[in-house]
Parts: sequence; structure tokens; C-alpha cells
Amino acid sequence: MQYQPSLFRQFPHLVAAESTRHGGVSPAPFDSLNLGLSTGDERENVLENRRRFFGGLGIKTSQVASSFQVHGEQILYADSPDHREGFDALITDQPGVFVAVSVADCTPILIFDSKNGAVAAIHAGWRGTVVGLVAKTLAAMTSRFGTQGVDCFAYVGTCIDEGSFEVGADVADHFKTGFKRFDAEKKKFFVDLKAANAAQLYVFGIPESQVEISPFSTVTHNNDYFSHRLERGTTGRMMAVIGVK
Repeated sequence: MQYQPSLFRQFPHLVAAESTRHGGVSPAPFDSLNLGLSTGDERENVLENRRRFFGGLGIKTSQVASSFQVHGEQILYADSPDHREGFDALITDQPGVFVAVSVADCTPILIFDSKNGAVAAIHAGWRGTVVGLVAKTLAAMTSRFGTQGVDCFAYVGTCIDEGSFEVGADVADHFKTGFKRFDAEKKKFFVDLKAANAAQLYVFGIPESQVEISPFSTVTHNNDYFSHRLERGTTGRMMAVIGVK
């Protein structure tokens, strides 16, 4: 039902996890732990799935702050649990408020500022990655909380892998050379979203030893995770959540 990054286990007061596709009530093609309300699945199924996922982490759905995501660069300071629209990153320093993002190929990034007790949940598709949403979120945390890289611990979550993220030049042109490669036989580019987002964490000053990168892929591990691309848009959604009890 959930994957909890080992990096965060040293903080017993912290809740941080991403969901898998297992342990829910949704039928195919949303089977089974679909947490996305905008997928065509029955609302009652999704609400029950959310109750199960969050309940398994010891929190309630009513404690979660989230947003309808738009592949933009707006960052929300969530001072209370609620559902908004138009934000792809959420930050908070309020104990008992848990910020969450929804994904099904895009990259979820979870950040914990251990000194100031602040957290961030970020949804970075290729657009969010190229506009530097991770870097902008960290800058927002610095401005509001005084966040510094040395105090942060971060998880780059499960998303589409580099070997599966085939794109045209129109997308690849936005990425630096180190995060893309050209396949001469297929005449297509392949982009590494995990590496591109992790690089923004390192530039901010978070030590590599304080960054964990998911070894899983939504495509190659599709039995365990939803993939919007592989399943041609008709599938469920995972969520990644973080917050301080």
C-alpha cells in the first residue's frame, strides 16, 4: 500500500510516504489503490482508498492539504488542511498538517527541513522540472522558514524512468545535456527526470547523503505503480505525502 523512504525513518515524528497501486477497492483499470479524484473512478472508491492510505500512516484525510495540479510553478503555503487549485508545490511548518501531491509518471519530491520542522511536497513533470520548481520551492522555504540545505533531507520519488521517457526535440531542448540522451536508432531523446530534479536539491546545498532517490519506475514496475503514459491515460493516481505529527 505504501513505500516509506528509509532516509526519513530517523525522524519518528515525521510522516513521509508514497502510495503504490495495491490495497484499495477500485476495479480495473483503476485497480486498486487509486487516490485520484479526477480519473473517472467512482468517488466513493477514491475516498475509501484515501482513508486506507492515510490511515495506514496514522493520519486522517481531514489533515491533508493538497491541490488540483496544473503543471505550473505556483507554490502554496498550507497553513491548514484543505484542497486548493493551481498549485504544484505545497509547503508548511504547521504540525498536524500533511502536504500531498498526486502523480502517475511525474516526479514527486518530498523535503524535510529538520531544523525548522518545515516540509514540502512537489509535483514535477517535465514542465515543472525545466522551470526549476524544486529550486523555487526551496527558495520559498528559505524565505519563509530560513531553510538551509545542510538541514534538509529529501526524497525523489517514483516516476517514469529515463529508459521509458521518450520525447521529441521540442521537449528535450529544454533539458541540459546531462539529463538527456539521443537514441540514433529511434531518433528520439530520453530524459532523466529523477536526475534533473535531484540536481536542483544538490545545487541548493543538500548533501547527497541526505537525498534518497526511488529505485522504482512507474513504467517498468507498472504492477506496483500507475503509469499515465503506459496505460494510455486511463489509470489511477498515487500520492506522496509528508508532514510532522
